[in-house]
Amino acid sequence: MARIVMKFGGTSVADLDRIHNVARHVKREVDAGHEVAVVVSAMSGKTNELVGWVQNIPKVAGSNAPFYDAREYDAVVASGEQVTSGLLAIALQSMGINARSWQGWQIPIRTDNAHGAARILDIEGADIIRRMGEGQVAVVAGFQGLGPDNRLATLGRGGSDTSAVAIAAAVKADRCDIYTDVDGVYTTDPRIEPKARRLKKIAFEEMLEMASLGAKVLQVRSVELAMVHKVRTFVRSSFEDPDAPGMGDLLNPPGTLICDEEEIVEQEVVTGIAYAKDEAQISLRRLADRPGVSAAIFGPLAEAHINVDMIVQNISEDGSKTDMTFTVPSGDVDKALRVLGDNKEKIGYDVIQSEAGLVKVSVIGIGMRSHAGVAASAFRALADKGINIKAITTSEIKISILIDGPYAELAVRTLHSAYGLDKS
Repeated sequence: MARIVMKFGGTSVADLDRIHNVARHVKREVDAGHEVAVVVSAMSGKTNELVGWVQNIPKVAGSNAPFYDAREYDAVVASGEQVTSGLLAIALQSMGINARSWQGWQIPIRTDNAHGAARILDIEGADIIRRMGEGQVAVVAGFQGLGPDNRLATLGRGGSDTSAVAIAAAVKADRCDIYTDVDGVYTTDPRIEPKARRLKKIAFEEMLEMASLGAKVLQVRSVELAMVHKVRTFVRSSFEDPDAPGMGDLLNPPGTLICDEEEIVEQEVVTGIAYAKDEAQISLRRLADRPGVSAAIFGPLAEAHINVDMIVQNISEDGSKTDMTFTVPSGDVDKALRVLGDNKEKIGYDVIQSEAGLVKVSVIGIGMRSHAGVAASAFRALADKGINIKAITTSEIKISILIDGPYAELAVRTLHSAYGLDKS
């Protein structure tokens, strides 16, 4: 017998038939004698609809103000998960399973006061643990908690994954199963490279890099939380037959296990290729090379909530001038240019240049720590295909390369093949 947290995303609970299918997955684990908690998202598309209502109601009331009370925003958009949790509890009850729905404030899941993007501070899991021990399935509304102002607070997009991992840590679950519309984590996007393989295991660090660099399988914060608390996490498909052979295998369920690297006996040099579209590059030319210039650039950008990624600095031969190049999301480039323009005198640059429509392609693998020549292989493979590199950043387990947008798919396929990831 094990204690399991199961999480189902929006596509998995998109309608009543799919909610019934989710109930079958839960019943399989209950029938096997496991203690089960379930975390659910809102039905597919429902959160977008609710957000649209919040954004449009001021206009209906005759106001052109772009702002609204974030606390009321949370009260509205969290209702999608409340509906789903209640419906799944009813579906389970109709199958003869003792189930009860829970909202974030009932547990409670305590958060900070950043309404709309709250972070989990603490979960009081004693009551859920007691009820699970008595055979009751807890069906928890994801994406939400209770802020210090005693009001409901939401965790931001993808927050249900974070809810599930946090609850798994709080109840000391043996594993956390994330059910989604894919059957695991692949070496790269199968829509770009049909030869992409599903990984049996991937280390927390690798998954964190892949999630932050464009892979959409898991939300970044949930992977961070799983790594900190060492929550073994399986990515599985909710669309497979719940009663198919192997689906109830406790030790080796189908899908991809995200775990500590010590669990991975044979580590590949490269685990996967990720990519992120819509990157923009900004270059500040002929800056004075003096202490404080970087703070003058990136401080105002941070205050404007603009996420800066790749940073490259080139210093002139005499050491008096420097060029600073960095990337931001394409959607933030105009805002970033305004911020930098407002601070031109303080920063002291001569010319500012920008280019949008770029793509960041990343090579990821914990095996890179102990192998030389990984970067050279990437550069050689891209050069052979005539792909020009605009910027490069590296870490112990990652190489990120900035290229022109039209070459994205070719670069992904080229690197996937260069490291032998297309071989079974």
